[in-house]
Amino acid sequence: MDSVDTVVIGAGVVGLAVARELAQRGREVLILEGATAIGTGTSSRNSEVLHAGLYYPSGSLKALLCVRGRERLYAYCAEHGIGHRRCGKLIAATDDAQLGALRALQAQALANGVDDVQWLSAAQARALEPQVHALAALLSPSTGIVDSHALMLSLLGDAEAAGAMLALASPVLSARVGEGGIELQVGGEQPMTLLARRVVNAAGHGAPALAARIDGLAPQHVPRAWACKGHYFSLRGRSPFSRLVYPMHNSAGLGVHLTLDLGGQARFGPDTEWLDNADPATFDYRVDESRIPAFETAIRHYWPALPDGALTPAYTGIRPKISGPGQPAADFRIDAAAQHGVPGLVNLFGIESPGLTACLALAEHAAEQLEKL
Repeated sequence: MDSVDTVVIGAGVVGLAVARELAQRGREVLILEGATAIGTGTSSRNSEVLHAGLYYPSGSLKALLCVRGRERLYAYCAEHGIGHRRCGKLIAATDDAQLGALRALQAQALANGVDDVQWLSAAQARALEPQVHALAALLSPSTGIVDSHALMLSLLGDAEAAGAMLALASPVLSARVGEGGIELQVGGEQPMTLLARRVVNAAGHGAPALAARIDGLAPQHVPRAWACKGHYFSLRGRSPFSRLVYPMHNSAGLGVHLTLDLGGQARFGPDTEWLDNADPATFDYRVDESRIPAFETAIRHYWPALPDGALTPAYTGIRPKISGPGQPAADFRIDAAAQHGVPGLVNLFGIESPGLTACLALAEHAAEQLEKL
């Protein structure tokens, strides 16, 4: 049986960041990815937004790691030549009933340490973005956008430069906790059994199911997985906006917002569609064009001048949630031996937004938990 010091399961942006962090700390690291390429799941099907950290409950991992990770990621992108832009965003209150919630969001941002958020009157919002409709808005100058694919390639390059190895098309089928470490059954064209002293489960959507297949991990430490699909539609023609524009958020996400790519192309999304099955093997990523009228209605709350027929299908993404419809949004779960009692095992559950923004801080936190072995 082959053995390795540390295995990271999953080569999305967080798994790659974890592998990089551990390799640069001197660990022998093997990355196992079930797909034939890196970052084919949540990491490549999102808004590519660098979040400021406004929305999350104070003291939560999402708040702490988003704020800590944001500036680290901006600096990392600048140092490594990764495409990004600190373009800022407006959060628009479009009716009187939302003004109180907008004030509460401003207070939440300040409580999270995001002290550059500015309250704008309707006239001030229009001065920045003449097409936006808002009775009032918050300006978040620290929000930006990033080329997530270039970021993942850079993280992988750093990890490999520090000695990490990547094995694609290598799904982890099951695992067993033993005295010498964690024994992994790895599938693919050349199935193998691998003994790892340390394991980080960063399998995204598949993380809860993988954890359930670890013999020696008590079932009560495995959360239920939920999947929430979101559609994205692109704007035909040139965008009249230079910043991102968000509506007031809802319980499942941040609403149908306007984002920009690095070329200035505008796109809208995601909406919310809870799926009956959270098994990634069943996911259907096709775009449902019948959702366009609902998108148009949502967008016209903050952009009344959206032309008819201006939306074209872009892509879909599926959020890896551990809280379901009608439940409060769950925090990130970074479960180590202190939580589940298995030395050398860290499970990452519910790593949805702001996972991209927080990836470097998430990696540091996970590595620190693992070093407690």
